[in-house]
Amino acid sequence: MSVSLPAGRPRRLKELSPPVVAEILRRDPRLLVPVGATEPHGAHLPMGCDTIIVERLADDLSARFGVLRAPTVEYGVNAPPSTPTLGAAGVRKKTLHRLLNDLAAAWEGCGVDELILLTAHAHDPHQEALATVITARARVRVVDLFAIDLGDLLEGQLEPMHGDEVDTSLLLHLAPELVHLDAAQDYMVERGVLRRFRRGRQPPERGVTGSLGRPSLASADKGRRLYERILDRVAQRVLGAPPLLDE
Repeated sequence: MSVSLPAGRPRRLKELSPPVVAEILRRDPRLLVPVGATEPHGAHLPMGCDTIIVERLADDLSARFGVLRAPTVEYGVNAPPSTPTLGAAGVRKKTLHRLLNDLAAAWEGCGVDELILLTAHAHDPHQEALATVITARARVRVVDLFAIDLGDLLEGQLEPMHGDEVDTSLLLHLAPELVHLDAAQDYMVERGVLRRFRRGRQPPERGVTGSLGRPSLASADKGRRLYERILDRVAQRVLGAPPLLDE
C-alpha cells in the first residue's frame, strides 16, 4: 500500500490511518506528547492558556521535523486555588503519572523509541508526574518550555510567572482573539512566594484575577520573540536542529 506523507504539515496521530502512522514511525520513531492544563491565568486569558502554547509548539515541531504528534493531554496537576474557580479542573500527581505510564506502554508497543513530553505548566507536582514516567525501553524526555531562559526578552519580570508578561505575550501572538487585555491586572510577588506556589503550597491571593506578574507589559511582538526563542531552543536541544535564530 502506497503511503502519502504531506510535507510541512503537523503529523497529528488522531488524524492519521494506521499505515501512515507506521510509515512515520519507520522513518522517525519519536513521539511528541503535549501535556497541558486547565486552570485560571487571570481574567484576561483562557483557561487552557498552557495547553494552547504547548499544542502550537508540538504542531510546529511536528510540521518541521516530520515527527509524529500525539493527542494532547488536556489536564495537568494544578496548584491549589484559594477559592474554587468555575471551569478549572486538574488531576492528582499519581493520576497523571499513571495515565502517562499507560500511554507510554501502549506507544512503546507501536514502535515508539522516544517520548518527548512537552509542557508549559511550571508546577512542581505536575513536572514530577512527567519526570517519573516509567518505560520498558523507550527514552523519555520532559521539556519544560519555561525552563528556557527568557529573562532578556522581558521588561517587568526576571522569569515566567503565571498569567503574566510571558503567558499574555505568547497568547497575543498565538491566539490574540482569546486575550482580553483590558481585564489584565498586575500582581507581583517575591521570588520566595513564587517558589512556594510552584512547589504546590497554597500561595497568597493571586491578585483579584488569579494571575501573577505584569501582564500589562505584554505585546504580540514580544510574544513572537518569546515563541521564536522557545521554538529555537527546543528544536536545537531536543530534536537536534541547527539554530533557527541568530545568537
